[in-house]
Amino acid sequence: MITTLLYIEDDQEIGSFVEKHLRERQYEVKWLRSGDRATEEVEGCSLIILDVMLPGLDGFTVGQRLKKAEPSIPILMLSARTAIDDKLQGLQFADDYVTKPFHLDELMARIEVLLRRSSTFSNVPTKVKHLLVYEAENRIVNTDNEGEITLSGKQFHIFMYLIRHLGQIMTKEQIYESVWGEPFFEGDKTLMVHIRYLREKIERDPSSPEIIETIRGIGYRVRG
Repeated sequence: MITTLLYIEDDQEIGSFVEKHLRERQYEVKWLRSGDRATEEVEGCSLIILDVMLPGLDGFTVGQRLKKAEPSIPILMLSARTAIDDKLQGLQFADDYVTKPFHLDELMARIEVLLRRSSTFSNVPTKVKHLLVYEAENRIVNTDNEGEITLSGKQFHIFMYLIRHLGQIMTKEQIYESVWGEPFFEGDKTLMVHIRYLREKIERDPSSPEIIETIRGIGYRVRG
């Protein structure tokens, strides 16, 4: 079965280079030079590769629309921006974030990881407190009001990592390195920020969390 990728990049030189190598690796590629028609073209795609700097709608806006339209499709963002604020903004909805210039092998490896991760999700919902978690659909239902909770890609992967290790204390290093695929550096606040945003969406009272427990000085745990 051919895997189709939606690639949104306005730079002709970079776009041609990446598209060529994606096709050499047997991917089908839909290459768009802007995000204007992205939600119309995403059907049938398994992954979205999205540049931040685009003509018209910027990549952050396009990404948020795509995640709302197709929450189960992972998004890999590309950007020349290296500021932590830009990365955190992108990771509110994206599953991974690669800064330019990037090495082609790294890009391909990250694509393969995202595709492999999305294909292994279970269709059976997991019950956690007042939540029903449908991993395959990137969907969470609050059973208190039957409303749906939408998480960004990183928030969802953090939550699922903790659920897969239900009742276990997971260190910050373990969580970060599993979700981001990069070494964790002490003092990095990225995980803490994502946990805070995650609690705001899933907890009945984020100031007194029932689901994600902080184990001071170590990491976090989700109780069964």
